[in-house]
Amino acid sequence: MEALSPILIHDTPVWVEGQGTQTLLMLHGWPDTHELWDAAVAHLKTSYRCVRLTLPGFDVSLPERLTSLDAMCEHLRSVVDAVSPQVPVILVLHDWGCVFGYEFAARYPDKVSRIAAVDIGDHNSATFAKSLPGKARWQIFSYQFWLALAWFIGKHLSSALGDRMTRGMANALRCPTPSTRIGWQQNYPYAMQWFGLAGGFKHAAKVQPDCPVLYLYGERKPFQFHSKGWLDRIRNQPGSVVQAFATGHWVMCQQPDLFNTSLRSWLDRLNLTTTTDSDLHAS
Repeated sequence: MEALSPILIHDTPVWVEGQGTQTLLMLHGWPDTHELWDAAVAHLKTSYRCVRLTLPGFDVSLPERLTSLDAMCEHLRSVVDAVSPQVPVILVLHDWGCVFGYEFAARYPDKVSRIAAVDIGDHNSATFAKSLPGKARWQIFSYQFWLALAWFIGKHLSSALGDRMTRGMANALRCPTPSTRIGWQQNYPYAMQWFGLAGGFKHAAKVQPDCPVLYLYGERKPFQFHSKGWLDRIRNQPGSVVQAFATGHWVMCQQPDLFNTSLRSWLDRLNLTTTTDSDLHAS
């Protein structure tokens, strides 16, 4: 049960919980909803304002809502302008939330102070592409194209079959989201990737955030969505941290206590550093 009723921003429910001077904008991925962050919000809301939304098109109880990369970034800008108009937000991202969040940060760097990203790094870099062995390339293509195809089938042929295909893949990938909340309409980012739907991602910026980054990822997967160069870049960036977990893709669900502690520790440590620097400049 939600602690608060959501506010509506462009017909999208947005949950705002917690207190503090810093606002976290938490973006989930496939095939999840804002509820992915329930445990993290419970852990963080005593010191941070936690803002969550279910990405457009990911609530299967509503009509499908295909959202292009441009439209998603403008949607996120509207949310940030509404919940934190004067102070940049901290992005907390997972999966497709990383893809959309990285692009938002690249387009609006003045609206983002830091990024905590889970399991998706430099996914669109040449370095990452070159790092993938043939087997990993085939595995990525297999599950992603299947989901893109499920979107097409669900949209144009049979919603029931599209749902079955999507839920079957979610089960194979050990997704923690209940199957009743999973449907073909959530697959549109994969259709964007493989079919060029809604302009695809061909104009997306390369993932190169300049702000402090916390990068958390699960090690127990057949392949990663980052290169070694990405890990080195983050480790060498001031205020940034890399941490591996003995989990699969859904780190926050498979090791929630450690995940929440790691996230809060990084946030609190940077807050202390920022406060100290401000005191020195003021003196």
